[in-house]
Amino acid sequence: MEKPTDQNPESTHDSRYGTTPGYMAGFGNDFESEALKGALPQGRNSPQRVEYGLYAEQLSGSPFTAPHRTLERSWLYRIRPSVKHLGRLQKIAHPYWKTAPNKIPDVVSLGQYRWDPVPFPEGQKLTFIDGIRTMTTAGDVGIQMGMAAHVYLANADMKDEYFYNADAELLVVPQIGRLKIATEFGLIDLEPLEICILPRGMAFKVSLPDGKARGFICENYGAKFTLPNRGPIGANCLANPRDFKTPVAQFEDIERPCHVTVKWCGEFHRTTIDHSPLDVVAWHGNYAPFKYDLRHFSPVGAISFDHPDPSIFTVLTAPTSEEGTANIDFVIFPPRWLPQEDTFRPPWYHKNIMSELMGNIYGQYDAKPHGFVPGGISLHNCMLPHGPDQEAFEKASHSNWDPVKLKDTMSFMFETRFPQQLTEFAGKEAPLQDDYVDCWSGLERKFDGTPGLK
Repeated sequence: MEKPTDQNPESTHDSRYGTTPGYMAGFGNDFESEALKGALPQGRNSPQRVEYGLYAEQLSGSPFTAPHRTLERSWLYRIRPSVKHLGRLQKIAHPYWKTAPNKIPDVVSLGQYRWDPVPFPEGQKLTFIDGIRTMTTAGDVGIQMGMAAHVYLANADMKDEYFYNADAELLVVPQIGRLKIATEFGLIDLEPLEICILPRGMAFKVSLPDGKARGFICENYGAKFTLPNRGPIGANCLANPRDFKTPVAQFEDIERPCHVTVKWCGEFHRTTIDHSPLDVVAWHGNYAPFKYDLRHFSPVGAISFDHPDPSIFTVLTAPTSEEGTANIDFVIFPPRWLPQEDTFRPPWYHKNIMSELMGNIYGQYDAKPHGFVPGGISLHNCMLPHGPDQEAFEKASHSNWDPVKLKDTMSFMFETRFPQQLTEFAGKEAPLQDDYVDCWSGLERKFDGTPGLK
């Protein structure tokens, strides 16, 4: 079993003591940060002349006239304006990175699917961007609805290579290996059991402190991820706002050839410039990257009977105009206590309108004791039944009612309202488990009409 970087994922994490150096705490806050004293203008956004000879510009993540609760923008004070970060663009290919709509005629997406971990390629150098392999797509990027689910495989640093996604924001979920993500807003150090959001339109590059890395990405075409409404839960628990960390300003002043790749409308374009685009010396606003430690998620569940809906484990949600129906929900299944009485404790058998792609970061998932291994993926599309395999059913049906703690486990789910279409890579190249549907073959008829029989 591959373990995350932290050898004891349930231990007390250093960041729980005091503040976290290099980061600002909070979700959706208006932050301000400067790498050089006095670089950030006060009392105005665009003075006639900015200190240090910097240029002022705005990066908007929402329309100018959006309601205040959804208005997102940041002011950046940089060595060069971003019009200097793009030259003449040339179209290039990233054949394994697909964008919706991407329906393949000879690939069947209707079914229950599960994959072993996608292996690292032998004898091939891949940066974080080069190593992205799309598993599913959903919706339509052209109308800014839907998503894509990817695996990334990386064994080479992006040295003078930079990237930004004009189509979507990226939710990054490491599974093996740490990532050092240099962004226009500052530096994010990311390890397994943490996640980060890289906003749409923001340039970044990724290096690999451990030499190689594998993980998952959700590419969100729709409204930005936000915290779910807690309703009767109240102000606390689940993912608490204070545990989200936004980096402080840090910039590169590099004068040498650098390459910038842009993803736009599902296509990729590349240009060469003579400097780094990560030249923001100061910034303020609420449109910025951030990271979150999944070990800080505070689960809420039943303490009497019945297993609650999995939505109770939602970390982030990307809403739609239809209230309560998400473009994407990011849900986790963390270590937690199960105290319910006279209850079948694993997730029950079900089918619903949402399509669910799951990934295993580490450990054993309670509804699938075997086969769903760390680094593995499963897909249950909308209105397709799924649930515990035969072994999990029998164990849960006959266990006692003593409280049990699920330990050494962390799985997640990218759930969307749209059907997820398999890519050619997922259907033909990725290590698909052809016998996955057999995990339910042992479920037997138990009904015989006798009252009280269980």
